[in-house]
Amino acid sequence: MSSTTDHEYEKSSHHPYADDKLNDSIGTGDAAFEYGEKTEDVDIENVGSEMSGEGIPRTGVPVGPGAPLGLAATKTSEKNGVDATRVGTRVSVNNTSQIPNGGFKAWMQVVGSFFLFFNTWGIMNTFGVYQTIYETSYLRSSTPSSISWIGSVQIFLLMVGGALTGPIYDAGHFRALIAVGSFLIVFGHMMLSLCTSYWQIILAQAFCIGLGTGCLFVPAVGIISTYFHSKLALATGGVIYPIVLHRLYNSIGFGWSVRVIGFITLATLLIPNIVMKPRVLPAAKRALVDWTAFKSAPFMVFTAGTFVGFMGLFMFFFYIQLYAITKHATNENLAFYLLSMLNAASIFGRIIPNFIADKVGPLNIIVPCALVSGILVFTLIPVYNLGGTVIVTLLYGFFSGTFVSLPPTIIVQHLSPNRGLIGTRLGMSFSIVAVGALIGNPIAGAILDARGFTSVWIFGGTLVLAGTGLMGLSRVLLVGWRPFVKA
Repeated sequence: MSSTTDHEYEKSSHHPYADDKLNDSIGTGDAAFEYGEKTEDVDIENVGSEMSGEGIPRTGVPVGPGAPLGLAATKTSEKNGVDATRVGTRVSVNNTSQIPNGGFKAWMQVVGSFFLFFNTWGIMNTFGVYQTIYETSYLRSSTPSSISWIGSVQIFLLMVGGALTGPIYDAGHFRALIAVGSFLIVFGHMMLSLCTSYWQIILAQAFCIGLGTGCLFVPAVGIISTYFHSKLALATGGVIYPIVLHRLYNSIGFGWSVRVIGFITLATLLIPNIVMKPRVLPAAKRALVDWTAFKSAPFMVFTAGTFVGFMGLFMFFFYIQLYAITKHATNENLAFYLLSMLNAASIFGRIIPNFIADKVGPLNIIVPCALVSGILVFTLIPVYNLGGTVIVTLLYGFFSGTFVSLPPTIIVQHLSPNRGLIGTRLGMSFSIVAVGALIGNPIAGAILDARGFTSVWIFGGTLVLAGTGLMGLSRVLLVGWRPFVKA
């Protein structure tokens, strides 16, 4: 397997466009780029195969502070004709004119990204089954709050890990990230199958698996945009893993059930490790912090809204099964399918609103969807029957899907005026939001232990509605009180 980290840097004083003797400059908003400026040739894969024409070809692009937005020069491999670009320092996404937008290799990246999402958000969205198993049998002596820390730490490490591994991905260590992440996820499941105490489960499930998903998050998101203008990867693991765990748990026990899931993760993670191949890398390291973001009221208010919303968002995912069993809304077998229903509806909630958002604007979609999500949490309080529980679960899964899918789009389109700092602002926002996801569910667990489910739903619904209000305020700060303006 070839490495993407052994880059060769060769300097050239002659840019391919210099022959045209163009003296025009391109304004970047920060500086002007002069044709003929110093370039840097970068081979991002198969460095040792230049003589045979194999691998990704080198590219000559301007580097340094004067690099233009979205400008990248390309060379074509004599053998396979594949275009490769390395993006200038002021750019966080590649020049769309160079995107293949199809072909076998490109579709293999979609397949690989699908399985990365399968084993990141898919695993995260399965924790409700573990929460029920731990509370009712495996960790019966532990409080709901202490158990929920396991899943909350997982989500936190997924989101913060994505922010911290962004610069590693930018530096060309794509294969190392997915290899390490895959190992940690598989190893974590195998160790979890042997755990007999709370602290062992914290180490195996929360930290080991959580760190593994954090390594895979950025590669899963980042590589698709370099092959396609727009393609969606879906966290379908959240539909499949709950069913597998529940069906096996009653027949072969917890240990072997988790081992089977570990073997599934091993098989499905081998695919992206084999087929995924980076096509384009930024020419400069990504900054971890954009200090100007703290002076941007719309960015800070929206991030605060997402932070508060994520505090309440996952309470439904963590506790709906236990609630249905405790309140005798359904039998235990059907209750375990509620989480799969929730995640299946969430898939459609991430796709359909995204298409509508292209027409009317993402902020105009996420605010009403978040509002409905908050109201739906409150509607659980008077529901004690199967039909009502299923309907509320499906509706919440659909409308809450925008909480995961649209914030990155909003930050990219409306809250990142400097296109070269998109990745930085995404990382900053998700790091802050991750803290909300970390603390919300343990607080809900403590409330459940002291006051019962009614107080949990009041707490969760209030948080989601408060987050909605802050998101709405962010929209007002951007476009004013005009309700029919695309935003």
